[in-house]
Amino acid sequence: QVQLVESGGGLVQPGGSLRLSCAASGTIFSPNTMGWYRQAPGKQRELVAASLNGGSTNYADSVKGRFTISRDNAKRMVYLQMNNLEPEDTAVYYCNLATRLRDYWGKGTLVTVSS
Repeated sequence: QVQLVESGGGLVQPGGSLRLSCAASGTIFSPNTMGWYRQAPGKQRELVAASLNGGSTNYADSVKGRFTISRDNAKRMVYLQMNNLEPEDTAVYYCNLATRLRDYWGKGTLVTVSS
């Protein structure tokens, strides 16, 4: 059973930074993609950033140049460095692990960008 646990959310002022972390445990099959999604109030969940086993990454247009995803396979961790945060980035951020068999989700961590 795979478990994903996010941490690092909180309240930050516009222009500030946060680093989200996600720890994965259990039996994890490769290849896989680890990523971050977010869901703002009243909106659908959307992809923020993803990192494939082989190292390639992709980002939502709205976060390109501001957010950076990284992963440490040995530690089973994935990170999301978020810089120059905007109020529109306010959302619950979810860690995702996608394998050929199924997707796994964390419970989410709240990021609030407000002055």
